[in-house]
Amino acid sequence: MVGHAVRHDAVQYRDDVRPQDRDAVREIITSSGFFSPGEVEIAVELVETRLAQGLQSGYYFWFAESAGEVLGYTCFGPIPGTAVSYDLYWIAVRHAHRGMRLGNSLLTRSEHTIAQLGGCRIYVETSSRALYAPTHGFYRAHAYRQEALLEDYYAPGDGKMIYVKVLPDSSSPPPSHA
Repeated sequence: MVGHAVRHDAVQYRDDVRPQDRDAVREIITSSGFFSPGEVEIAVELVETRLAQGLQSGYYFWFAESAGEVLGYTCFGPIPGTAVSYDLYWIAVRHAHRGMRLGNSLLTRSEHTIAQLGGCRIYVETSSRALYAPTHGFYRAHAYRQEALLEDYYAPGDGKMIYVKVLPDSSSPPPSHA
């Protein structure tokens, strides 16, 4: 199905991690064109850690798929040493399937899961490079605010932006579009 439009109602979501997700995550992250080979391997390593350790790993996932193809995913988990804070480590959609609102649905599902797990704050780290302007807009559109900018963090001219969102009361159900 790569490169073909997928009806939103044909997309299914799952939170279990499967061995074949290693390759799917590698392909999704690579297709974005944003990440270095080392960053791609870090994304795959989180899948491997979850497969090996289960929920003890502290890594949670949501996958969006259609006709057996993983179209996008999120990875998140509690921040060690904190009471109610979570990191959103990865959210990515295959390049060929962007614009279908899959990122919105994956983010909403992740936020709801974090709230159900007792999380109240979600932190996201991303690059300050101009390439990431759509990413910054995505987070702002979902009520994340920029909390910090660490200049030249990743490399000269490439700072780390930290976004945060305080979650509403976790007792409310997720939006119906999720």
